[in-house]
Amino acid sequence: MTDNYKTIQFTVPDDVNNIRLDKYVGRDDNLKISRSRIQKLIEAGLVAVDEKPASHNHVIAGGEKITIRIPPPSKSDVSPEDIPLDIIYEDDSLLVVNKPAGMVTHPAAGNYSGTMVNALLHYSRNLSQVQGGDRPGIVHRLDKNTSGLIIVAKSDHVHLALQNQLRERNIKRTYTALICGHIKQDTGTIELPVGRSIKDRKKMTVTNLKARHAITEYRLVDRFRLYDLLEVNLKTGRTHQIRVHFSHLGHPVFGDPDYGGRVKWHRGIFTADRLTARKALKIMERQALHACRLEFSHPEGGEKISLEAPLPDDYRNLLDYLEIEGR
Repeated sequence: MTDNYKTIQFTVPDDVNNIRLDKYVGRDDNLKISRSRIQKLIEAGLVAVDEKPASHNHVIAGGEKITIRIPPPSKSDVSPEDIPLDIIYEDDSLLVVNKPAGMVTHPAAGNYSGTMVNALLHYSRNLSQVQGGDRPGIVHRLDKNTSGLIIVAKSDHVHLALQNQLRERNIKRTYTALICGHIKQDTGTIELPVGRSIKDRKKMTVTNLKARHAITEYRLVDRFRLYDLLEVNLKTGRTHQIRVHFSHLGHPVFGDPDYGGRVKWHRGIFTADRLTARKALKIMERQALHACRLEFSHPEGGEKISLEAPLPDDYRNLLDYLEIEGR
């Protein structure tokens, strides 16, 4: 056994049962281990239940002895890169970045350079390690071609406090979304489970197969001839949630190449509208989704933080065009 591993041991109370081990550990603020981190430790064989390696889906029975071995911090393979960051807010505990479209949040297969994490490592050495060395400070993420606000934590306890706010749905994340077609109700809630597609593992879908509960709220802001402009609030944060939910309703996000908002939906419009649509798709060559507002309580002090990011140029140019040609 490696001497410099940190070992945590505890016994699960007898009255705690029927809850997955990773979920139980991730909710215990005293342990300071996120659910995603404990899942990685389980996969690495570093978590034991009654001295036997824990399975990834172990359900606590109560009274069990849990042993967690945490390896020492390793030097990240992610290199700092001098990439400009649009920092909307910063203090000693956290910062909020307005991520541009086209930038990947953190390194992953095929994207090991030019990410927001590369830029953050150049900007600051004080970033949380809750998510490991390849995702320092990252509390939540945005898709590559979605622009807008992301919270970055500078310490582990701030990171875990923010994750707890996310889990309890106390961080309000608001998006501006342009969808294809016209939504039936001006306001509404979409509550449909989201899981990975069995047809294409890179995509998500509405399904009951290994899915997670997902809730999206929306409000109509403006209506154009072919599209609706919405304000969207995430109550949960599943991968591609907004894009999947609206695509499932037959109203994919404008310009979304993965869920029907770029070609598939536009094939069905009237010939007279196709010129407008073609011009619109040239003006904004990505999904029309922007994380425009964040509201949360500061983890240290509790004051309310409310931040906004203006629409980027391509989004504003698209709406200006639709205002003139798309009514």
